[in-house]
Amino acid sequence: MTQTLTPGRWRGLKTTSTDQNVFAILAFDQRDSYRKMLPADTPYEAAVQIKREVVTALSQITSAVLLDPTYGLEPALHVAGRCGLLMALEESGYTGDSTYRRMAFDADWTVGKIRRMGASAVKLLVYYHPEAGALTEEIEALIADICATCHAYDLPLFVEPVSYSLDAGTPKASVAFAETRPGVVRETARRLSRLGMDVLKMEFPVDAAFDDDANRWAAACAAVSEASAVPWVLLSAGVDFATFERQARAACKAGASGFLAGRAIWKEIVPLAPDERQRFLTEVAIPRTETLCAIAGSLARPWTDFYASPPASEDWFRSYAGITAP
Repeated sequence: MTQTLTPGRWRGLKTTSTDQNVFAILAFDQRDSYRKMLPADTPYEAAVQIKREVVTALSQITSAVLLDPTYGLEPALHVAGRCGLLMALEESGYTGDSTYRRMAFDADWTVGKIRRMGASAVKLLVYYHPEAGALTEEIEALIADICATCHAYDLPLFVEPVSYSLDAGTPKASVAFAETRPGVVRETARRLSRLGMDVLKMEFPVDAAFDDDANRWAAACAAVSEASAVPWVLLSAGVDFATFERQARAACKAGASGFLAGRAIWKEIVPLAPDERQRFLTEVAIPRTETLCAIAGSLARPWTDFYASPPASEDWFRSYAGITAP
């Protein structure tokens, strides 16, 4: 059963998707991890310049770009006119230890400011495990609250749940966690997709480092699609491009509505000199992005399978709530 969206959320999803109503989105909202990729003495302006160059080139062929408040203003001002803009709401990283991860927010960066700067949608990353007990309930309540705030501003919300191990002795990059990953990702999609967000940005449900079986990949992706009540897009999580291309194809064939990918496309550009960066963009990053866009365009499930446009009448604006949040 489709849900009828409000005008702003419908326009936000249209603005961030292609003409086929699928998502082909570039992610470059990294902050702490981005800093670690750069030489220690890199000035702020140089870090911004790299993001600006990537966004200027790739926003010409993607449906939207995801950026952050720290480095993202100048790149956002150079996003192509036909390309949508998502802004990350959360602070980079997490509070607490590695097995009990809470989110942090900057009081000076709000949904209201994201709306005011002209963004099309909000992105929220959360560290989430469905079996974390009270913390699971706390994170779900946080998501529901942020959903309500975004919808008060009539902005769509993309939620990115990142899984982690609840056992300090079992790292995420281990066979033991990999065996649980399909179930964790599926249950995450089931639980979170019913909290009010508009799109889920999901990890690939199989760890390719431990399981390369195409049939199991397809089955795990289909299980996520069956579990999710909203459209989902695939994140790249820093895997190499060849792996992500296969993952994107498997996910879109199984019901994903596109991709929202970053490092798999651009990570090699960070240490390069300016002239080398331009060559990388032309010869590597643009062809990679075009390949992913073609996969999404031919295989992904349109988000309009989940949502209907708002009904129109001559006095629709009288009952339109608009912004009620401060």
